[in-house]
Amino acid sequence: MLTGCGSDDSSTDDKSNVSSEDNKGDDKDSGDDVITVGFSQVGAESDWRTANSQSMKDTFSEANGYKLIFDDAQQKQENQITAIRNFINQEVDYIVLAPVTETGWDTVLQEAKDADIPVIIVDRMVDVSDDELYTAWVGSNFKLEGQKACEWLKAYAEAKKIDKINIVDIQGTIGASAQIGRTEALNDAVKANGWNLLAQQTGEFTQAKGQEVMESMLKQHDDINVVYCENDNEAFGAIDAIEAAGKKVGPDGDILVMSFDTTKAGITDTLSGKIILNTECNPLHGPRVEEIIKKLEAGETPDKQAYVDEGIYAHGADVAKVTVDGTDYEVTEVTQEVIDGRAY
Repeated sequence: MLTGCGSDDSSTDDKSNVSSEDNKGDDKDSGDDVITVGFSQVGAESDWRTANSQSMKDTFSEANGYKLIFDDAQQKQENQITAIRNFINQEVDYIVLAPVTETGWDTVLQEAKDADIPVIIVDRMVDVSDDELYTAWVGSNFKLEGQKACEWLKAYAEAKKIDKINIVDIQGTIGASAQIGRTEALNDAVKANGWNLLAQQTGEFTQAKGQEVMESMLKQHDDINVVYCENDNEAFGAIDAIEAAGKKVGPDGDILVMSFDTTKAGITDTLSGKIILNTECNPLHGPRVEEIIKKLEAGETPDKQAYVDEGIYAHGADVAKVTVDGTDYEVTEVTQEVIDGRAY
């Protein structure tokens, strides 16, 4: 079974949106050495997703010898299935899929396999009956992201002498790999550390839903001191709700907000302390996907799974590192220099 970062979208149309450098695709014979890549993107619901799409567009550009056919599925699996079938009919060289959910892909991936078109999965994983239905997967270890965050919270609470953790979880889209991994990590940490998990509810990876859920949680619980948001957009909404309720976020405030993604806006809020910890979910998948395609073009067999490199970014230097399963991970204190040096 394969895993994803934060994503959901309020779609306005049942039809997916297709674009490309040339659009509406001629097939792979339209250029002598041009490699045609069909990319089914789940949507455009978050800052992370926008950066992920841009990474693919930058990598698979005409200047780099590619023709990219880009399809925005507007958060609908049926749109992604239609897009994949269109890619097959267009005889693309490679299909890249960022799946909206893990299940329901066996039939269409078998169709791609029968057409001898390699399929590369990015971000969220797929749960299929036969792993040979896809060639490789590129993405994040979402449970490890959550474990890093929870180990940091444990160490931070000890350093700051916070006796009781009363935490709420604004989950991602239920069933998405990122939600599954990050939620599982938190649930394990709650049991291991004796934290009080007051509430869990999906914020659907969006700012609007994150704010709505946080407003509801604040009405139900007056003792929240930590909010575990499963992506940056949910964190932005949660912060808006907390501040609107007259409470203060940050190390000197009433509530600590934790997040995942480390988008530009998210890490900027980490610098100010509005987000106390931001665990990276690297959206720059394009170069890793290209590495796989180059190996396939050379007749080589790529690794089945390729994890992207990811860091941990904190407000302040209270915790220098965390340890998960015997491996140490450095925690970076966010400064303006750190922000200026990032690619997204």
